[in-house]
Order: sequence, then structure tokens, then C-alpha cells
Amino acid sequence: EWVDEIEERNPALHYAIRTAGFSSGRAMQGYLTYMAVRLIEMRRVLKPEGSVYLHCDDTAGRYLNVVMDSVFGAHNFRNMITWKRTSAHTASRRFGRVADMILFYGGRDINADAVRSSLDEGYERGFYRHEDERGVYRVGDLTAAGSTRGESGQPWRGVDPGVNGNHWRPPRGDYAEWIDENVIPDYLDIKGVMARLDALDAAGLIAWPQKSGGVPQLKRYLASSAGQVPTAIWSDIKPVHAWSKERTGYPTQKPIALLERIVKASSNEGDVVLDPFCGCATTCVAAEKLGREWIGIDLSEKAYDLVVERLAKEVQVSSDDLRGARRPFSGFVGNVTRRMDAPKRTDLPSAPAGSRRSPNVRAALYAAQEGKCNGCEWRMPVHALTIDHIHPRSEEGPDVDANLQLLCSSCNSVKNARIMTLEQLRDATKARGTHVSLSEGG
Repeated sequence: EWVDEIEERNPALHYAIRTAGFSSGRAMQGYLTYMAVRLIEMRRVLKPEGSVYLHCDDTAGRYLNVVMDSVFGAHNFRNMITWKRTSAHTASRRFGRVADMILFYGGRDINADAVRSSLDEGYERGFYRHEDERGVYRVGDLTAAGSTRGESGQPWRGVDPGVNGNHWRPPRGDYAEWIDENVIPDYLDIKGVMARLDALDAAGLIAWPQKSGGVPQLKRYLASSAGQVPTAIWSDIKPVHAWSKERTGYPTQKPIALLERIVKASSNEGDVVLDPFCGCATTCVAAEKLGREWIGIDLSEKAYDLVVERLAKEVQVSSDDLRGARRPFSGFVGNVTRRMDAPKRTDLPSAPAGSRRSPNVRAALYAAQEGKCNGCEWRMPVHALTIDHIHPRSEEGPDVDANLQLLCSSCNSVKNARIMTLEQLRDATKARGTHVSLSEGG
């Protein structure tokens, strides 16, 4: 049923999973199928500007990256984050595996200011090597690559930036927000490159070279630094050790600092955070502490007990209140309810009473269509054909045998979720001018 659902809803995803199966075996194909049906549902409920983070190891990570491209769109891929979870791992035949992957897909930029951290001590020593009466500072470029005939390409104070193929670029926009209003009032309102350079120089924010021929540089003071935005390699968050106060005994527990960074980066106060594999509730606790609403899902009864204990301990809510029989209680962002039933979808049309597709419908359709696509009528192997609803589900078409047909990926993409007769579909396929399919030889 899962394989049929994936083939029907996302042919590209189906082929990605099959490729992984050919490369790494049936166990990997089974795992990716298990994940794919859940990722499809995550995509369905995710807002267009929402984000999704998937934590995995490097065994399946390389395949999950392609799977998520197929589900969320390759254009929404933002980062492959490497989290260094340990510093030592004995391995005699390969390099030690000390890190996990976090695949990040999103429809908007991260909240950079929310995740800034103090500068690394080594970075401070290496770059903030200068000092004056205002404090310690580093120097940065006042120019950028590329020559121009405009104002930014003209000499200033006897220095011609065009000699080195550059042009003047004093800080502006978001890059100028660090400039103290007490040092240069209304700097962001200053118009013109030369005027901004003059204002920076008058305020003592330009370091002039001691030797002739040098280019002046911008002073960036440590005291005015807003901190650094984490790179895609996270080595500053330690794992949950056996002696840690966070430790719950859950085998795959993540440190709360890890989830706090993710929640801060991709949500605002009042947003909803969903963790469909919530385990020992680290995401729920992080979201609660940061003022987000949240939903956690897990099959394990033990996981629920851990949720109760952690919320009672870390958010100071009575465990007696949490153990109520499905009744809502207050004390969080809002009311929180525990559900023990499996919520049913309400957005799909229902089939006529007493009817449903046959378990072997694919084989039956393949035989009835004589091994051909019902659209272009090209003969091809069964795995190259996808199940299509003749009357689309989105238009209240039933999920019954009489409403199903097998189409190749080209015809399926032409028909999409439209109501088309076979004649219309075949005419549209011919008009498209290109047709890619698999022969019986594969």
C-alpha cells in the first residue's frame, strides 16, 4: 500500500527509492519507503514558508537527501548541517564516525539574529589583533571586486580603488546596523559613497595604512559585534552524556541546545512546532521554553511517560495534571491534550460505502491494459507505470478499481489532477512533442 501510494502521488520519489534499493539493498529501500510516506504527510501539513529538519546518520543520509528533494523540492534545500556529536570513536578500517547529518529544507531564511553566539576565543585572538582608545578591533575591506565608472570607482583621499580592479563599498543596509548611533548619528540615512566614507573617517572608524600604496580599511570593534551566525558545521553543542542532568535513558536523546537552535532559527514566538518522532520530548520542551505551540507524536508508551516527567521537571507543571485521562489542562502556551486515538484525515473524499480498491489492482490493471500505458499505449514494465485516478481524488473521485488506470510518468505529468478523456490525454501527449519511457528491457 505504501509503495502504491508513493508511485501514485510522486513518481520521482518512487524512482529515487528504487535506485537506492538497487544500490544498497531491500532493507534501505524499505526504510526509505517507510520515511517517504511520512515525509509526504509532513509536506502536506507544512506551510509554504515553513521549514523541516531531518536528523539522520551518513548511512541513509545520502539517500534521504534525494528523497527530500523529491518531496519538498530541490529549490527548498537550504543546508546539510553536520553536528559533531562526539569527539572520539575507535575505527580501525575507516575514519571515525563522530557526526550526524541534519537536512534542512525551508521556504524562508533563518532568523539569523536569534541564533547568533559569542565569537570563538580562537577567532577573537586571530582576528581582533588591533586596539585603540575605543577597544579591540579587527579590520575589514572598504572595497569590493569589480571596477566601475561611477562614484564608487573614483579616488578618495588620494586612493584610487580602480588600480586594484576594485571599487569603494562602505557598509550600507543591514551591514551597517552595527555602527553605533552615538558614533555616527543617522549613518543609514547618509547618501552617497564619498559621504559615507567621509563620515566613517571623521568618526575614527577607518584604519589608514602606514606604508604608501596601501588601501584604508574599516575598523570593526569587538564590543559592537552581534556575535556570529553558526556555520553548517556544529561542533559547539555537546551530546547528552550518561552523567548529564538532561539524561532520560532514551537511546536516541538529543541535547536540548540542539533543538533550541533549530526552533529559534526557523520559527517565531506563537508558531507551531511539530515533531512526528518526538521520543523523549526534547523538541516539545525546547518549543515550550521558547514560547512556541507544539505537537509531539510517538508510538511508545514509554515516550509519553518521559514527556510527562520532563515537562513536570523542566517546565514546572504538575505531573498529576499531565496524567489526566485525555482531559486538557492549562499551564503552557495554551491547553495541551493527550490523544490516544489515531486522528483521521478529513480532507479526502470518501469512496462509496462498501467499496475500495482491490489489493492486487496493479496486476489486474497491467493485465487489462496488456502491459501498456493507458495514455500513449507504449508497452513497458509494470514498475514503470503509476496508478492514476481517472476522476481525480481532488475532484471527489473514488478510490475504486473502476476509477483507476496505469500511466507512464510522461502521461501522468500531462494529465496531472485534471479530468481528461483518453482521447484528450493522447492528443495532449502527442502535442507535447517529447515522450520518455522505459522499454521492456529496462
